[in-house]
Amino acid sequence: MSIVTIKDGTQIYYKDWGAGQPVVFSHAWPLSADAWESQMFFLASHGYRCIAHDRRGHGRSSQPWNGNDMDTYADDLAELFEALDLKDAVMIGHSTGGGEVARFIGRHGTARVAKAVLMGAVPPLMLKTEVNPGGLPMEVFDGFREAFLADRSQFFLDVASGPFFGFNRPDAKVSQGMINAWCMQGLMSGHKNGYDCIKAFSETDFTEDLKKFDVPTLILHGDDDQIVPIGASALLSAKLVKDSILKIYPGGTHSLGDTSRDQINADLLAFLKS
Repeated sequence: MSIVTIKDGTQIYYKDWGAGQPVVFSHAWPLSADAWESQMFFLASHGYRCIAHDRRGHGRSSQPWNGNDMDTYADDLAELFEALDLKDAVMIGHSTGGGEVARFIGRHGTARVAKAVLMGAVPPLMLKTEVNPGGLPMEVFDGFREAFLADRSQFFLDVASGPFFGFNRPDAKVSQGMINAWCMQGLMSGHKNGYDCIKAFSETDFTEDLKKFDVPTLILHGDDDQIVPIGASALLSAKLVKDSILKIYPGGTHSLGDTSRDQINADLLAFLKS
């Protein structure tokens, strides 16, 4: 397996497909690099080097007790960039991975980055606060944690079979395969790591990170995203990231890379070539 060992000893697994300009993918909670395989295959087949890692505590990476926070996630990714000597890279982040991309740019800048894509991403802040009244109340995330501790397997199944892919909508074309794959990836994550990551993706404020974006940025979001509602995420991020391009998918779910795969792939390729 391809592994980079981080300074604290954590081992980060990654996939490295194809050749050309590097495209670096950051996955959603509680998944792994496997969630990006459709996009990686498509873009690698069109002349790009596609790299996706398993965030610490997820997939095939180590499951350290500590460091399950956005600062450390971003620093881990920066070490991967350095280890592979990636330059002129396009960063693509989905959901929690979008937060990872934002914090990476906020902490490490864009010297190695050419473009960025935020897809169904959690920035600027998921949690409802006085300054973020459109966010989700803490009770929602406390409910996540309660369900996670009570029966993690059932909780993951409920998320995958319902809101994540929009399979709870009346006209949805349900894929049991997608549900199974999601649950399998989720159950590969460490118990403590997955639990801590709920706080990381919901309570981290990326506002200042987004203001530091100085590369072309594409923001993609479904207007029927039930996990990260568009009003408190993409619509605000588009105002914070200077000269960003916002594309809204009518009826689009949280997992656009799966439920709107062909359109997402085409839009990503067009942005990479632009």
